[in-house]
Amino acid sequence: MLKGHQSWIFENKPVIRASATVVGPFEGRGPLARDFDIIHGDSMLEEDSWEKAEKVLIEEAAALAIENAGLTKEQVQFYIGGDLMNQIISSSFAARTLAIPYLGVFGACSTSMESLALASALVNSGAAKFILAGTCSHNASVEKQFRYPTEYGSQKPPTAQYTVTGAGAAIVSQEGEGPVVASATIGRVIDMGITDPFNMGAAMAPAAVDTIQAHFRDLQIEPGYYDLIVTGDLAKVGYEIACKLFEKHNFPIHQTEYNDCGMMIYDYDTQMIQSGASGCGCSAVVTYGHLLKRMQKGEIKRMLVVATGALLSPLSFQQGESIPCIAHAVAIEAGGNQI
Repeated sequence: MLKGHQSWIFENKPVIRASATVVGPFEGRGPLARDFDIIHGDSMLEEDSWEKAEKVLIEEAAALAIENAGLTKEQVQFYIGGDLMNQIISSSFAARTLAIPYLGVFGACSTSMESLALASALVNSGAAKFILAGTCSHNASVEKQFRYPTEYGSQKPPTAQYTVTGAGAAIVSQEGEGPVVASATIGRVIDMGITDPFNMGAAMAPAAVDTIQAHFRDLQIEPGYYDLIVTGDLAKVGYEIACKLFEKHNFPIHQTEYNDCGMMIYDYDTQMIQSGASGCGCSAVVTYGHLLKRMQKGEIKRMLVVATGALLSPLSFQQGESIPCIAHAVAIEAGGNQI
């Protein structure tokens, strides 16, 4: 299963049996709205705090993914998830509601592909038949924790990103119909010394490029193997830096379509989102909603999703630490297997 130095090949082709996405009202006004399962009209979700609302997002996405897979929660062996809140409380408290054996993970905004890679590895090895993988974020809760509360009304620089209010979840199975997880590359922590929490794209771009290069080096394939390579939430600033790094390293990214989830979910002309989107929910809802639907339509046969994460905390920022970053890549291919 190990291929090269940091990649896994899943010879049993774990199946993404079903997925589900839940988003807030702002995401529901974006260009990908039709590809989301539930769009809430109120970002509070009838809760009395942003944090409680975030928990509801992942609870709803998890429940709907299980339902879409034709399963009950009692049939799911493990739930792998995480988020951006202190001690990943959104996922942990959702696990309390779900009552599914739980593995909490933290990769910041890379958590969507971290959880999918781990779920696929366990299913591929026979350690489980059905695993739920998911993550979430909420604009108001994340902004309050890492930057300034929305109510404060602080002016943001052009490099800033807008945290997605949303949750995405998937059921990974040994059998069934649906896209398959072919491989994964686990990223290294990369720190270029950036300290500005309003410039996440610049901090994360080198990690994304490092993981992408490692994936192709380990698997000994070319970028043209995929119809699409999509990074998680570099947004405009990080995307441009990544493109320059590919050019500097003579990496032939031009062989395929390269895009970024943080540039896809919102409309730059009508929604004021500075550089673009971020948050655990960003790559989760774009992948489990929009991209998998494109794959179902036959528009994409193979894609590499590279979720990126900035591993800072309020504590590390207050102590003057720089922002270490990571990226995890998962290769998803059309077609399922019957076992």
